[in-house]
Amino acid sequence: MLLLAGSVPIDKMPLTIGPIDYSPDGITVDGHPLPINRGNEAMMTAACIACDYFGVERPVGMVAGDIGTRQGSEAIYNHLAKHLPEMGVDVMTLHYVMPDIKLNNKVVETIKKMKNKPVLIADAGSMYVAKAGGHAEFYDIFTPDLGEVAFLADEKADHPSFTRGFIFHMESDTPELIRRAYEAGNAPPTMFVKGKTDYVCHNGKIVHTIDSPSVETMEPIGGTGDLITGMISGMVFAGKNHIEACLIAGRANRLAGELSNPTPATQIDSIIKFLPEALAKAASSV
Repeated sequence: MLLLAGSVPIDKMPLTIGPIDYSPDGITVDGHPLPINRGNEAMMTAACIACDYFGVERPVGMVAGDIGTRQGSEAIYNHLAKHLPEMGVDVMTLHYVMPDIKLNNKVVETIKKMKNKPVLIADAGSMYVAKAGGHAEFYDIFTPDLGEVAFLADEKADHPSFTRGFIFHMESDTPELIRRAYEAGNAPPTMFVKGKTDYVCHNGKIVHTIDSPSVETMEPIGGTGDLITGMISGMVFAGKNHIEACLIAGRANRLAGELSNPTPATQIDSIIKFLPEALAKAASSV
């Protein structure tokens, strides 16, 4: 099973777990409709598209409403800590949740007791709490953007807001930030660093860079990074090795942007429409 877990900005939506279904109108989790805009919804959509393309079962979603009250995020943490061993999860992607070191530590301790550890992928708040709690190396894949990799490179920061200025302003030297993140033990074996140039990293080394096609108008469009995380998740579940999954996802994301011919006002659902075509092109070139 591929499990995709994270909060959604819907007030008082209870913890909901079930199959994800996707159509051009949006996604559903256990039959509950969710709009495709960005965040977990965009990530889940991209994962469904990748699973469909590679002929594997669509993922299961675990979502709960959280508009900053922490209740939804806490419900996700607590359910995973209590029930994950019995869920049959092979790959688990954790995305937008309110960082809570204590509760995340409970989830990690549960996983450590499991006979078969699932592949762990993290982005956004789940990546922050993994690093802040000292468990980055326990995970398998992170998908940070440049600001987030600066946070990973700062061994003293426990949240991106507290990244020290001299490190934050090193964004023009992404390879150095990557080196520092691995040296500090704040990175998992594989990282996909998103930016004008994307970096695929493994065990402290940059193994691939992706810089074309370059679609500058994609930069202000929220949710494009979420598509990468979703595609990587689907491909890892389908049996692709982690480096290959990152490489295909990075190329497909850029191709979808090029095919959609976006403007700064373009919404993520307009890019998603081209994702199946872009994924097919990217997969055939690797």
